[in-house]
Amino acid sequence: MEITIPIPREFSFKRTVISHGWCQLLPFVIDRENWRLTRTLDLNGASPVTISIRATKRALVVDASRRLSQTATKKVVADVRHMLRLDDNIEEFYSLIADDTDFNWIPTQGAGRLLRSPTVFEDLVKMICTTNCSWALTEKMVTGLVENLGRESTNGNRTFPTPEAMALMPVKFYVNEVRAGYRSEYLKELADRVASGALDVEGWFKSPLNTSDLAKEMRDVKGVGPYAAENLLKLLGRYDGLALDSWTRARFFSIRNKGRKATDKKIARYYSRFKEWRGLALWCDVTRDWLDGS
Repeated sequence: MEITIPIPREFSFKRTVISHGWCQLLPFVIDRENWRLTRTLDLNGASPVTISIRATKRALVVDASRRLSQTATKKVVADVRHMLRLDDNIEEFYSLIADDTDFNWIPTQGAGRLLRSPTVFEDLVKMICTTNCSWALTEKMVTGLVENLGRESTNGNRTFPTPEAMALMPVKFYVNEVRAGYRSEYLKELADRVASGALDVEGWFKSPLNTSDLAKEMRDVKGVGPYAAENLLKLLGRYDGLALDSWTRARFFSIRNKGRKATDKKIARYYSRFKEWRGLALWCDVTRDWLDGS
């Protein structure tokens, strides 16, 4: 079954898909040779479906692994629009950098949209799995969650687990099967809180709180420090924070400071002209070379 979804004029499928590492984490699967993004989606109780997304000049073409009802089709379209940020308004950001010779490649190439998961819960779990570890370990943890707890679609691929599925498992499962180490207790507690209704992480998407207060609320979740909170905020469309870590600092040293180390204050000053968009400007800056030929 094929679904066509119109795209904004300035949208870049390639730039959005590879905007950060989520495309490498299950249930996402990226085929860079053919530029297809595959994803298995939950359909609110119905059997999961695996979709493959590709782009034409004017639309996304979504191939589903089976025929879908009208209700399921609407859910797939909504999830695709959400994941690829089709409804994000970044014209203000583009206008801000239009005359900046170091950054005006961003609107030209349609960069600036950061791939996200269908749910805040999934993004939050994955963010916890990125802290204080190698990317290889992040991949291993996320793969363990999906392969052990995800719901299976008709073609054998699996969804990201629900909070309820994760809450059913004991801490030792996260230690022994997911290899989450000290994060095991964090993942268990998070799943318990979300599954019970004690914590509404999906509500963060439309939270009336200012960014600073919302970040504080996020940091009340065990395992979420400033780095994880600021990165998660970017996926919610709030780009105030720089989310500095060893990798982004090293990239700044290389591309903006002639290889010399710099303080976080200097990095913050460099991007301060981009105001509430500074976190997005930094991220685009340090990942510019991720797309061949850029």
